Amino acid sequence: MEVKKKVLLVGWNPDVVDYSKWPGLTPEKLRAGLNGDRDKLNSLNYEASLGLIDSADTASDTVKELLSKQSYHCVLIGAGVRTVDDYILLFETLINIVHQHAPTAKICFNTGPFDSVDAVQRWI
Repeated sequence: MEVKKKVLLVGWNPDVVDYSKWPGLTPEKLRAGLNGDRDKLNSLNYEASLGLIDSADTASDTVKELLSKQSYHCVLIGAGVRTVDDYILLFETLINIVHQHAPTAKICFNTGPFDSVDAVQRWI
């Protein structure tokens, strides 16, 4: 039996996002995109889970806790964290947390909430 590759998709909880940064995106669209990418990965024989963060203040602890519960083959950090200048320190912090707590995991990035599958498949 083939072992499923474990994937953690880290991104903002749709209920806390400042949608003024992304015109046309809504909590419903974001939630659908996140769930859709997770479900698509699972249908492709990955074991994907969402690691939703609620604030810059708690994100580090949230990701550390998730990484301490199991090992992952790949960790994706979403564009909502990576592409907004206000979150550059958070992005750097999360990269270093992944590097420290999941040193063998591949790290990848999406361009939005609808292309995480492509990002993961580039690496595992």
